[in-house]
Parts: sequence; C-alpha cells; structure tokens
Amino acid sequence: MELIDGKSLANKIHSEVANEVEELKAKEDIVPGLAVILVGDDPASHAYVKMKAKACEKVGFYSITHNMPDTISQEEIIATIEMMNNNPRIDGILVQLPLPPHIDTNKILEVIDPKKDVDGFHAYNVGRLATNLDGFVPCTPLGVMRMFQEYDIDLEGKDVCVVGASNIVGKPMAALLLNANATVTVTHIYTKDLKSHTSKADIVIVGVGVPALIKEDMVKDGAIVIDIGINRLENGSLVGDVDFENVSKKCSYITPVPGGVGPMTIAMLLANTLKSAKQRV
Repeated sequence: MELIDGKSLANKIHSEVANEVEELKAKEDIVPGLAVILVGDDPASHAYVKMKAKACEKVGFYSITHNMPDTISQEEIIATIEMMNNNPRIDGILVQLPLPPHIDTNKILEVIDPKKDVDGFHAYNVGRLATNLDGFVPCTPLGVMRMFQEYDIDLEGKDVCVVGASNIVGKPMAALLLNANATVTVTHIYTKDLKSHTSKADIVIVGVGVPALIKEDMVKDGAIVIDIGINRLENGSLVGDVDFENVSKKCSYITPVPGGVGPMTIAMLLANTLKSAKQRV
C-alpha cells in the first residue's frame, strides 16, 4: 500500500505557481489577483478563507476578502461581483459556499464572469468540462486528477466508482474521469446497494461527509481509494469517509485524511487563478 501524499504535492504546486508569478511580474508586470466573497459567520468557511488568503500571500498573489453579514441582500452580493468582474486587477472571483438560505446560490454563481470563475462552478465552465473543452474545473476534482498524474496512475479503461453526486465534487469528478477514458459509475444517497458498486471498482472516489462509510469489505484487493470526505469527530479529530485503518490494508494506493485531497484543493485554486491571470497577457 502506498500513501498518496497530497500535502507534499500541494507544496510542490505552490512552488511552481510562485515561480511563475515572479516570471509574470517581471515580464508582464502582472500580479494575479483573487477576490473572495464571504457571507456570514460560519466557522468552517472562515477557516477555509483564511487558509486561501495565506496561500495567496505565500505564492505572491494579490488577494482581497469581502466579508458580508448573513443579512445582506442578494442584490448587494451581485453588485459586488459585478464590480469585481470589471476590475482588471482581479483574475479570480470565488464565492465561499454555503450561502445563507435567502440567497439563490445558482443565481449568484451565474453572475461571475466565466473567465474569472476559478472555482469552475459557472454553467459555462460546467458545459465546457462536460464536452471536454478547456475551461475552469472545480478545484477538488482537478486536484484528484493531478494526484493520479503525479503517481502515474493510468485511468484508461479502469472501472471507477464515484460515491457522491454533488455539483462541486461528484459530477465534475465523473466528467473528468470520462474525459480520461475511464468507465465511471456514480453512486449517491438513492443508490440501493452501494457495496455492489464499490467492491467491483478498480478505483473508489468518495466525498459525501459520512465518517467511515467505506468499509474494508466494500473494496477489492489492490483497489485505489481516494477519500475526499472531511469530518470532525466529537473528540476533535479529523477523519474522512473511509475506514482508513482497515481499508488501507487492501489498497494499492490510498489518500489519508488530513493530508490527502484537502491541501490539493487550495493548490488547484492557485493554479486556476494563475491560469486566469495569464489570459491578460
């Protein structure tokens, strides 16, 4: 069993991005800019945004966070996004989810200029991904694909089971895998017999937020397991959606939690923002 080390790969990507930023600044006088909209007081959202800001600073990006109260109107958020769409210093616009219930998330995401949609959530970029055209891809599935590349894991013809069908992870993950010529099964909350799908797969990718959902008897010997889930237990420890201790004994490769897919998400956000900044040249 080999551990897929997302932390060290993310650090490698941070260094690559930082070097390219220096080059871009020297040759074109361009500093990539990322703007984040943060609504309300959700502690997890605040923690994520803080990590993103820190990562931006580390690689030499310009970044700004618009902190908004959860009582803010939809129109005010839209006005802020439109202002950033028109700001030439901003290459990436990110709306931290979830938004308060009175805000229409889809409507907000649709306002973002697709060329600055570094989260890859705009319908334009979703469509480009589905048709295998270049665009912005959601950061978490993109990070998983970079892991496969780094560890020379060939996806062509492989049976892959994706557990979870969210717009942010499951669906774009499935699209990327199809584009890489894998055979993809997508399972979700209404799937009748999850084990019958996961136990046949060469690769299992799970991201649903249920601690230890994937048990030892649900994966075949030699399977590759990618755990996107992140859950905080009552004792304060962080765990994924996979029963790591027992499942890892059967795997050829597995990602740990923490230190697996998590760091890759922010690394790919930086890569997407840099990609957007290069379009200014």
